[in-house]
Amino acid sequence: MEPKEVLRGLRTKRGLSQDELAEKVFVTRQAVSRWENGETVPNTETLKLLSGLFGVSINTLLGSPRRLICQCCGMPLEDGLLGRNRDGSLNEDYCRWCYADGTYTYGDMDELIDVCAGHMAGEGFSEEQARAWLKQTLPGLDYWKRRGELGDGGRFEALKRRLVEELNALGVEGMPRVERLNALVGRDVNLAYPLPGGGTARFLDDEATYLGAELAAPCGGDRRFGVLAGEAFLLVCTYGAGGTDPELVLYKARRRPAED
Repeated sequence: MEPKEVLRGLRTKRGLSQDELAEKVFVTRQAVSRWENGETVPNTETLKLLSGLFGVSINTLLGSPRRLICQCCGMPLEDGLLGRNRDGSLNEDYCRWCYADGTYTYGDMDELIDVCAGHMAGEGFSEEQARAWLKQTLPGLDYWKRRGELGDGGRFEALKRRLVEELNALGVEGMPRVERLNALVGRDVNLAYPLPGGGTARFLDDEATYLGAELAAPCGGDRRFGVLAGEAFLLVCTYGAGGTDPELVLYKARRRPAED
């Protein structure tokens, strides 16, 4: 699809006239008309504004001339999978599991391989094949080649360790020990918990990225413990297969140490 068709389609889907779009990105209606006629394309700064307005990558706006790959885990990228920079803009180099709000969420390649291999197994790969592919592919990706330059000096890894310690210190009856937290997208874990007076409540932002883990109950059965954490909270819940019948066990505001 050409840029002119992409821009016209996004504008009409949003229900905007050319004048209204022009006002939102600080250009003239004539400029929008020229884009949609294929005479010109927006400049770099305007593409950034359009990306933020429509929630799509600049690559998409330009007709997807590049095949985007997460430069941390190797996942093929689409608009809904892109990470976000600290200012909320989309980052076209990383998925939202590896890069959230300007923070790289993995500093240990072996840990990332453990997580990814489990997800890839059964999707045309055996776990052994997935591990072999990841071990061959990851070292060639930009993040791992520039880890020392892009890293935060271990601050995020230290935060993950503190959150693990704090979750284990809660003393929730029957909950196995938390060993590791992984990046999870809000919409995948934002369960609707029943309220005592009827109705349900959700506590997470679908578009945010959190740290969490699923833990098998020691007594067996289909119930699972779920733990989630962010800089401001700790959450523990239980649920059945596929997240059914969720029960909120604990939600606690977190006192953030100065080093966070």
